[in-house]
Amino acid sequence: MEKVLLLHSSSDGQTIKIMRHIEASLGEGYQCELVDLNQLPDVEFSRYDRALIGASIRYGHLNKALYQFIAKHQSALAQHKVGFFCVNLTARKEGKNTPETSVYIKKFLQKSAWRPELMGVFAGALRYPRYKWFDRVMIQFIMRLTGGETDTSKEVEYTDWQKVAAFAGQFKAL
Repeated sequence: MEKVLLLHSSSDGQTIKIMRHIEASLGEGYQCELVDLNQLPDVEFSRYDRALIGASIRYGHLNKALYQFIAKHQSALAQHKVGFFCVNLTARKEGKNTPETSVYIKKFLQKSAWRPELMGVFAGALRYPRYKWFDRVMIQFIMRLTGGETDTSKEVEYTDWQKVAAFAGQFKAL
């Protein structure tokens, strides 16, 4: 049985939901451990056969804890089978939903010396009723600018679950 470390940096839970879908897609033969990267865990990568890091974008940025974690564990990341994916609302649009076309992956690669073996980009979810007032107003403003949903009574999940399952298959093949 392969041991898999699933590290997440999630703002509103969609990254965790995507990780759980990947875990289910891996199927039998994989024992997964889900860990919150924002807690800056001390990780012994040698205990795992592979690892996956998933991080969400909030107001155009990945969490600083992600970069701190990568800096701390860069040599271990380079020596193990590790994949990375980013979750954001921009990826709901065609042409902005691949590692090659995602502005957030480009920013990530500029800020980080780590080059994951496998990278993915997934559209997140819009959960207006769950947001605090400030976040709801700011996200609505951003969505208005980008031609997205602005009805604050709605929750919209943009994640393409078939794409997530295909990514899980690529992760298995590392």
